[in-house]
Amino acid sequence: MQGFHNSSATDEELILLYQSGGSVELLGCLLSRYSLLAFGVAMKFLKDRSLAEDAVQQAFYKIIDRFPQEPIQNFKGWLYVVIRNQCLQTIRDRKSSPLEIYNIEPIENIDSEINDPSWMLVSDEDLEIALGLINEQQRISIQLFYLQEMSYKQIEEQTGYTFLQIKSFIQNGKRNLKNILTKMQSTRSL
Repeated sequence: MQGFHNSSATDEELILLYQSGGSVELLGCLLSRYSLLAFGVAMKFLKDRSLAEDAVQQAFYKIIDRFPQEPIQNFKGWLYVVIRNQCLQTIRDRKSSPLEIYNIEPIENIDSEINDPSWMLVSDEDLEIALGLINEQQRISIQLFYLQEMSYKQIEEQTGYTFLQIKSFIQNGKRNLKNILTKMQSTRSL
């Protein structure tokens, strides 16, 4: 199958051959074309060689085990999403507190609202990582309020949280997100 890796066969051709009953080596050849890219994406998210290697390996196993039957128009983009999701899962599954990845202390008591929204001007990737590091109630409340633009009343109806809980989850979540994003930026500038 090495001939396929070095051949002029496109990604789409290899995918179609594999999906039409071809051997798993076809998929292996396709994945090997993007192994360095996959590792680079994992390093960007996890910043640890061993974790990144494990995440790529896990993602590749999942791809081999559950490769979609529908056509994939942009394999490189699709693979990026699979690797990113695996990295986010790795972050969530860490046995220690996920905040320890960035050496961040969680803040439980908030006395004031964060009035400066400029910290929210971050990349979607960074925001997604940071959202994965805060607790579930905070994440849900922030996503519904800011990303889906729901009112407190709508959030109450959807989640069952009280008005005061939602307000607290949003305040605490914003503070934790700001701290996480600030820490992520400072670690990159080192």
